[in-house]
Amino acid sequence: MRHLAIAAAVAAGISVCSADRAAAQTPVDYPHKVVTLVTHSSPGGGSDVFLREMAKHLPKYIKATFVVENVQGGSGARAISRLATAPADGSVFYATTPTYIYTSLLSKTQHGYKDVEPLANFFTDSEVVYTRADGPFKTLKDVIEKAQSARGRWGAANPASLERQAAEQLKKAAGVNAAVVSHEGGGDLMINVLNGTLDIGVGEIPELRAQLEAGKIRLLATFDPQRMEAFPNVPTVKESGYPVVLEKFRGLAGPRGLPPAITKIWDETVPKVLADPDYRKVYSAESLVANFIPHDKYQSFVTNFGSTTEAFLKESGVLK
Repeated sequence: MRHLAIAAAVAAGISVCSADRAAAQTPVDYPHKVVTLVTHSSPGGGSDVFLREMAKHLPKYIKATFVVENVQGGSGARAISRLATAPADGSVFYATTPTYIYTSLLSKTQHGYKDVEPLANFFTDSEVVYTRADGPFKTLKDVIEKAQSARGRWGAANPASLERQAAEQLKKAAGVNAAVVSHEGGGDLMINVLNGTLDIGVGEIPELRAQLEAGKIRLLATFDPQRMEAFPNVPTVKESGYPVVLEKFRGLAGPRGLPPAITKIWDETVPKVLADPDYRKVYSAESLVANFIPHDKYQSFVTNFGSTTEAFLKESGVLK
């Protein structure tokens, strides 16, 4: 009887733990069966990869199907307009990065970053300089020396991206006049780095992962303030001798006027998604750093980023 009692207690304990896990995994009700996640990136680009990976894990916590919609064109302007004109009911969101700030400031767009509502931030992302593995460049110094003698050909994502600004700031810091060629997304850029059209590209680990693992590209430096944990042998741009430090935020925005009930669901869900062990393995492998900023604070974060960026662009003469 004693053994039976112990067995029953153990079984009950297992049952309670299972029930707790099931309760923890029960997705919260949501007012829409399908949620569209919009990005300006081409398939394979950084934001595209971010959304598609996240969409696999969100249904564990929010009872909905998440689909990704690529709206390319206008350096992100078309995607921002797609969001700004969507219903503010939680059915459509957009992947925010510094690109949507730069696009709004550098172009005359129908809708800008002030016309949409920041929802929450998920990650801080690393920007890296890379080249083809079978090319002539072994270090960032090699690239700069080539640019000093023969101008150089560098690549970045669309003209209003943080990657483009990183390349431009590196040019200024190194005192060279390399040609910086813009692309609609990271996938297009990668092709031109691999075929030798470009000396280097500036991009993010998620969009480079497949070519890195295949040994097709070499990382030369990161714009992070310190070396990346996953790539400790890759120096920072700053320690390579060029004082440029940049980090990229990744989050979501919705149309203006999101209902408090919707923002509350996301504020409660994002930390759970980021803590999900399966998802953590995925984003850690991509050198993404979890950096949750809730709805109320994310709005002021974006406003401050926009104001600081505008001031920098005016100071550097890019904006009048």
